Amino acid sequence: MSKASTLRAPPTNRLLAALPSDEYRQLLPDLKPFPLIFGEPIYEPGSLVRYVYFPTSGIISLLTNVDDGGSLEVGIVGREGMVGMTVFMGVKTSPNQAMVQGAGSALRMKTTTLRSMSDNGGSLPQLLRRYSYSQWAQLSQSAVCNMYHPIDARLARWLLMTRDRMEVDEFPITQEFLSSMLGVRREGVNKAAGKLQQLHVVSYSRGMLTVLKPLALAAAACKCYQIIKNEYDTILK
Repeated sequence: MSKASTLRAPPTNRLLAALPSDEYRQLLPDLKPFPLIFGEPIYEPGSLVRYVYFPTSGIISLLTNVDDGGSLEVGIVGREGMVGMTVFMGVKTSPNQAMVQGAGSALRMKTTTLRSMSDNGGSLPQLLRRYSYSQWAQLSQSAVCNMYHPIDARLARWLLMTRDRMEVDEFPITQEFLSSMLGVRREGVNKAAGKLQQLHVVSYSRGMLTVLKPLALAAAACKCYQIIKNEYDTILK
């Protein structure tokens, strides 16, 4: 399938799909397919944001540095959103590292084009304002979760959010990467994941994690998962 025919199809990114069809068609010439490769950085902290990304599959993690030289995930963006929201808010640099957590694809647009389109009125700026609120809600809820909730519940929440955005029950993940996402030592991740495996909620083998019992995983997660999910579902109706 050619790139041109791909972009004529209905958008699989939920933000783009929420636009009126005529506005989406206006954006099409400036949306370019871009591969999301697992582990590849999209932005570095303080770097100039030249492009924004609308994932159509896969996941991009937003990471912040911590004192010990490691990193902690503060947000996840899948096909429900856009990476590069600081540009829409008038800031030219990224406060976080953005890194591909789940391989997939995105539609990429120059930041100058996004700013120009946003200044022209229409539905795009209103939609991005609503999305920025839901992203802020995710970031603030994640901060509370990382501070107060046990590793077991945080792991279950993270796995559910990843599953929702990847839209599959099996996805690649390493224990090292997972410990970085949760901001805990590998031993803590191993113990929490081991409990889920013993209960046959998930299975893990050769770098692939499979969710076996989604309902049981939801029961093990903290309430932060549902709070974040409800925010996005309400905004993108």
